[in-house]
Amino acid sequence: MDPVAPREMLEVDDTWLENPHHHAWLREDAERQLRFFLASLKGRGRFAVLDHAGQPIPGPQELHTTTRLIHSYSLGLSLGFAEGADMVDAGMGFVWRAHRDAKRGGFFHAVRSGVADGTKKAYGHMFVLLAAASAKRAGHPEADRLLADVAEVLEQRFWDEGAGLFVEDWSEDWAHLDKYRGMNANMHATEAHLAAYEATGEALFLVRAGRLIDVFIRRIAPRYNWRIPEHYSERWEVDRGYEGDPVFRPAGTTPGHSVEWARLVLQYWDLRGRVDEDLPEAARCLVEEALRLAWGRRGGFVYTLDFDGQVDRNARYWWPVCEGIGAISALLKTGTFAGEEWYRRLWAFGEAHLVDQARGGWYPELGADDRPVEGQFKGKPDIYHALQADLLPLAKGVSRLQDGLEARLKG
Repeated sequence: MDPVAPREMLEVDDTWLENPHHHAWLREDAERQLRFFLASLKGRGRFAVLDHAGQPIPGPQELHTTTRLIHSYSLGLSLGFAEGADMVDAGMGFVWRAHRDAKRGGFFHAVRSGVADGTKKAYGHMFVLLAAASAKRAGHPEADRLLADVAEVLEQRFWDEGAGLFVEDWSEDWAHLDKYRGMNANMHATEAHLAAYEATGEALFLVRAGRLIDVFIRRIAPRYNWRIPEHYSERWEVDRGYEGDPVFRPAGTTPGHSVEWARLVLQYWDLRGRVDEDLPEAARCLVEEALRLAWGRRGGFVYTLDFDGQVDRNARYWWPVCEGIGAISALLKTGTFAGEEWYRRLWAFGEAHLVDQARGGWYPELGADDRPVEGQFKGKPDIYHALQADLLPLAKGVSRLQDGLEARLKG
């Protein structure tokens, strides 16, 4: 089946999610990405961030870079991309050998020749759990060891039973816990715990994901008109005035996270047997509010909104478009969103402005003229979001992604 690019399919009448030409294009873009990011591997598990042409950018190796590559190439194996086995194997060895604190437990945020940043961050630990779960599903022999290790650390150091949420940053020696509490790490905790449940069948992972959804989706999101505050105090009170790292902790609310949550909510709903009747509607509300307020006139999501729903930072990054595609595809599969035109609109915009069809990978940031710029991000820092934009619509179903990919390949 010949692939047909999204812009060439705009006049197609049938549903894109069932169109074999669209499936072929999704798979082609996924394989192009997987080939491009093979250059990240520099021997013995060392992964470099790549520039637009695929050359390494000097710098420390961060935990979420290593683990997202493990996760992504584990998904690639389910797609039949056999070259991914070396990436998964190298990454699994490096996470255990270099990122893991063998003396005190947990995982260092960044390493170079030694420890570059020893902070024990919840965010990075959630991606260790995600990587271990995906590697287990891909059959890696060291996945169980890594999964058990990180699950124990999360239980002992990060889980706040009273709040039903995960705390954030510990010092390298576990002596100091930062007072900051955040939504982003808990969102990725939901993602990782759902993946861990899919890989192991252990009910605790699904229960923990459900508790996170109870707080942020059932309790907080409706109170804030389906825009979820990012930042919280030590007592889990919304901190309206907080502004930190512009990439991971911008002020206000982040529409890209709203659509990411929507997909995770539907994954949880599906894994729970579709018994939570309120959750598809919650997912729809999250997506519709993000599209209403944050999809720009030239296309693309603005990065942040203030608490009144007004644009705060109008930078346009690749990952919210990717997450929007994943969320809308899940809504369409469940029949809870009449938004086929939005799915087409996001894909047409992404293919026109973000996808590097010559070399592979997606450009991470666009300027006012819709051309790639290097402002907040250098090079092509990540395969994770863009690969999932291809694979989530391609897979059958809204949960158990690796099973869904294999089922699609079997026809």
